[in-house]
Amino acid sequence: QVQLVESGGGLVQAGGSLRLSCVASGAIFFINDMGWYRQAPGKQRELVASITRGGITKYGDSVKGRFTISRDNAKGTVALQMNSLKPEDTAVYYCNARTVIDIWGQGTQLTVSS
Repeated sequence: QVQLVESGGGLVQAGGSLRLSCVASGAIFFINDMGWYRQAPGKQRELVASITRGGITKYGDSVKGRFTISRDNAKGTVALQMNSLKPEDTAVYYCNARTVIDIWGQGTQLTVSS
């Protein structure tokens, strides 16, 4: 079984940067893809970025060129570096780990003020 704990959310001004971190514990050797999703009030949860065990990345269109995902397989960690933040990036960000099922963290709030 895998558990995920996120950290790094908060309040930041537009144009600023923030880094989210997620640590997996438990059976981390079963994890395939890891990623970050977000959900804004009244909207569906959407993919922000994902990364395979081999390091292949995928980004949502709205964050391409601004966000960078990275992971450390040995440590079971995944991070999201967010630059040039915009008010529309405001959401709860969830860490995701894919084994035979999807594992989710508890979420961390990011608020970007204009």
